[in-house]
Amino acid sequence: MLIPTSLEEIANTMETKKTMLFFTADWCGDCVFIKPHMPEIESLFPEFQFIQIDRDEYIELCQKWDVFGIPSFIAVENGEELGRFVSKDRKTKDEIISFIKTL
Repeated sequence: MLIPTSLEEIANTMETKKTMLFFTADWCGDCVFIKPHMPEIESLFPEFQFIQIDRDEYIELCQKWDVFGIPSFIAVENGEELGRFVSKDRKTKDEIISFIKTL
């Protein structure tokens, strides 16, 4: 999983690769719950470059993508949104896998 150091790095990745944006924060209990499962989820979908985006560090990116809750997953290809998995409920590994399979 790419942990970016700048908006430019995020933008460059999104322009060149099929990308899964994973919006998260250290203080988010539901985010902490799902993080240990992310390596397995990533391994199932090698066609995606996963980017972990800290909601507090990249608040303007959250605003641009209308991310109001975390964790949130947004799939992007060629700058266009393919789909998003956002809800107020805790997300399970199986729910995330099911979402990605629908893309």
